[in-house]
Amino acid sequence: MATRESIKLFTNRNCPWAHRVHIVLAELGLPFEEEIIDYSKPRQPEYLKINPRGQVPTLTYGDHIIFESAFIAQFLADSVTSTHLTPRTGEAQGALIRHRIAFFVETYFSKANIYYYRAIEAKTDEDADELGKRYVDAVVKEVEPLLQDAKPFFGGSDKLTMAEVLTASFILRISTLPHTENAPLPNTMVAGMEEKAPKFFAWAQAAMKHPSVNGIYNKDGCAAEMRDRRAKARGLNQLLILHSVPN
Repeated sequence: MATRESIKLFTNRNCPWAHRVHIVLAELGLPFEEEIIDYSKPRQPEYLKINPRGQVPTLTYGDHIIFESAFIAQFLADSVTSTHLTPRTGEAQGALIRHRIAFFVETYFSKANIYYYRAIEAKTDEDADELGKRYVDAVVKEVEPLLQDAKPFFGGSDKLTMAEVLTASFILRISTLPHTENAPLPNTMVAGMEEKAPKFFAWAQAAMKHPSVNGIYNKDGCAAEMRDRRAKARGLNQLLILHSVPN
């Protein structure tokens, strides 16, 4: 599959938002140039000219600059003549499938994934455990009912859809980071999921095993970065507590 314009992705492979774009590029087989943006260093002026916010991902497509991971992913899917990622099986049917996918993605992020960063940055392990339980509860209540026809992917598809492209990078981290050394995510985020949300569990397992999803994933690197994030958050929390104590 070819593209008329050159593609360059400014990314950091530990970032789940940037990971979304890697998934769609791999699934579409699009050739691209990659430039890693190092979080630990100030953004270079050359990159700030491309993205003044200094965030990742950013994609250049020929002379065009495209921001925000979901928009980049959809643009890439739309840029090819035909792909399973963007339904084109008739206007009404395709529109309904796109609506279902959009609703699923919005539901997952607004109801469940909100606990991902909250759990990492929780003040205490006990707070993190409670947030992990809330994630499972949200998956059971809000997400599980939307996956009743997943076989193995969203809507009964046997290939990845945009539902997986836009959520799997986070699900991969949530499912694996609790099992790392000095885990930055609580085990309560995954405990009992197979029994409580079997459709979600099976769907997530299928997505995580897909080479387009796990091809760039570095569990140890992501775990180390999230441990640093937790340490900084807890250090700041302790500092705020100290400053709030009357002299």
